[in-house]
Amino acid sequence: MSGILVVCTGNICRSPMAEGFLRAALEARLGDGAPVVASAGTAAWEGSGATAESIRTAAERGVDIEPHVAQKLHGAMLEDADLIVCMAADHRSTIVDAMPDLATKTFTIKGLVRLLEASRPGGSLRARVAAAAEAAARNGSPKRSEDVRDPLGDPIEGYREIARELHDLADRLAVALAEDP
Repeated sequence: MSGILVVCTGNICRSPMAEGFLRAALEARLGDGAPVVASAGTAAWEGSGATAESIRTAAERGVDIEPHVAQKLHGAMLEDADLIVCMAADHRSTIVDAMPDLATKTFTIKGLVRLLEASRPGGSLRARVAAAAEAAARNGSPKRSEDVRDPLGDPIEGYREIARELHDLADRLAVALAEDP
């Protein structure tokens, strides 16, 4: 699966929403040339669907994630991805601790958006990811948290808050990955 892999914990809330929003945003900009977008979880509830709240709040933003089926993250999908987008720093740490060579293509979604918007690189997906990795190496760790909060167990308003945040981040990421500076 070369393309973009979105990672969270259970693969039932954040990553399915982010996957759906990012896929839709990239397809709107690139059409058939959009990269494949998939998702997985570090401790996925393998075979489960997205939560009803995730499905509902994604639908409220025009994206259907009802067909989603959770899958557990494994090495082959990580190695095959051109870009790994994590919902939180602990997801990134889990991946990089297990497979250090993936550090240059593994980011939190907020961190990646911040890096790409600051540097505005052009070129292919891989070139833009490489530019983001170079910027991260120059700038070091961020001073603030770049996690997207897990809404599991929240009432619907908590899911709406996260859906709004992920929708915005996915749109900004699609612009940074798809449009010329």
